[in-house]
This record gives sequence, structure tokens and C-alpha cells, in this order.
Amino acid sequence: MSQRTLNWGIFLLLSLTWGSSFILMKLGMEQLSPWQVASLRMLCAGISLSPFFFRFIHQIPVKKLPLIFLSGLLGNFIPAFLFCIAEMQVDSGLAGILNGFTPLMTLVTGVLLFNNAIIKRQLLGISAGLIGVVLLFASQGISTSYWYYGLWILVATVCYGTNINLVRRHLKDYSSVQVSAISLGFCAILALPVLLYTHFFALLNGPAVPWTSIGAAATLGILGSGIATVLFYFLISRTGAMFASMVTYALPIVALGWGFLAGEHITVLQILSLGIILGGVYLVNRK
Repeated sequence: MSQRTLNWGIFLLLSLTWGSSFILMKLGMEQLSPWQVASLRMLCAGISLSPFFFRFIHQIPVKKLPLIFLSGLLGNFIPAFLFCIAEMQVDSGLAGILNGFTPLMTLVTGVLLFNNAIIKRQLLGISAGLIGVVLLFASQGISTSYWYYGLWILVATVCYGTNINLVRRHLKDYSSVQVSAISLGFCAILALPVLLYTHFFALLNGPAVPWTSIGAAATLGILGSGIATVLFYFLISRTGAMFASMVTYALPIVALGWGFLAGEHITVLQILSLGIILGGVYLVNRK
């Protein structure tokens, strides 16, 4: 296999894995609560990277551990719950489109919280992204519940954006695998009490164990939050950040495709909104 073929293979695998996250959340919540799906996802993610956790935890200075803990909260733990709560009302395909707003929020939080510079073209990209989001919400009419739950996804993208800037500014001296493994290990520890409080483990002793939903949530954690994270940084090391960042464009398309196959209603306005948001992302990222 050529190096180019391997790079594209990893790219496609990442796009399918992360793009499938939103439909997996829906499957998980067919028999589990949003709290159980999100916390089981975090627990499985932490377990999947536990060999790296125990290898690297002693290599990180103690004073940096609170920052890695915060990175875990912003980059994984809080968004996992926000997305599951939002998908109680928002279709998985639309959740994937809204997730495409993350690069724009990375720029916004960088300017507002980290004093990063911004240029006119990037402002235009943010404006285009906002227009796309408004059109996407408008495609659902004036349903108050949709707007309310959809906003939780935008809050999740703010968390993602803040975390990216946090890692760039304060954790750049450590490998991404180190940061990911340790932060997800912390997330797994936090998730365990949630599973206990929501009586998840009691379900395993019941007459009808919800294996389909458990499998969806576990897959979400092991593949979507665990292994895919390592693959993403491996791809960056092989091809550079620009090629790897193209996953941003493919992810919502995959999510929309899964939504269509699941019978979710997809409109022309939603596809137009996706195009506008991705256009904004392109303007922000263009060198």
C-alpha cells in the first residue's frame, strides 16, 4: 500500500467514524438516557486509551494536570452531554451540520479569550457561518424547542473551540496523544459516578438488557472519542494539519448521509446552510 493510499484511508476512516457519532447518539438514546449515553461514552473512551494514560501520567508535571483536566472537560466531557441532550430534539444530521461550526468558534474564542489576531477575511468567514446557522435554524420553522436544543450544540462548539486554543497556548509542549489519553482518563473517572447515579449498572441485571444502545454508546467512546483521536494526530504527523483539517468538511456530510438513511427529513435549505457554513470554515482556515 502506498503512503498516499494509507493517508486517504485514514482520512476516510476518520470522516466515517466522527460523522457517524451523531447517529450513534440517537441509537444509544433509544433505550438509554442522554446522561447514560454520554457518561458511558466517556468511560469507554478512557478505558480504550488507558494504556497510554498509565504510560504518560507520570511524565506530565503536576502543575500541568489541572490544565489537562480542564482540556478534558471542554474538549470531551461537557460536549458529550450537551450533544446527547440536544439530540433529544435535534436530528442527527442537523447536529452534524452544527458541529461544523467548531472551526469558527475556535477563531472567536481565540480572539475573545486568548487575544489572538484576526483579519478581515476571517471576519467574513465567521459572518458566513452565522448566516448558515440562522438558515439552518430557520429550516425548522419557529419551533422554540428546536432553537433551544440547537443552541446547546453551539455551546458545545464553544467548548471545543476554547479547548483547541487552550491546548495550543498552554499544552503545546506535550504530544497530542499524551494530552488526549490523560484528559480522557480524567473524563472516565468523572463519568463513573454519573453511571452509578443513573442506575446504569442495574440495567445489566435486568430482564431486557439494552445491548443495542449500550453497543452504540460504547462504540461512540472507543472509536469516536478514543481511537479516532489517536488516528487524527497520527494523520497530522504524516500529512500536516491542513490535510487532516479536511475532516471538518467531510464530517457533516457523513452525518447528513446517515440522517437521510435513518429517515430524517433533509431539505434543500439545510444543504444550502451546510454549504454556507463550510464556506465560512474555508475562509477562516485559508492560508
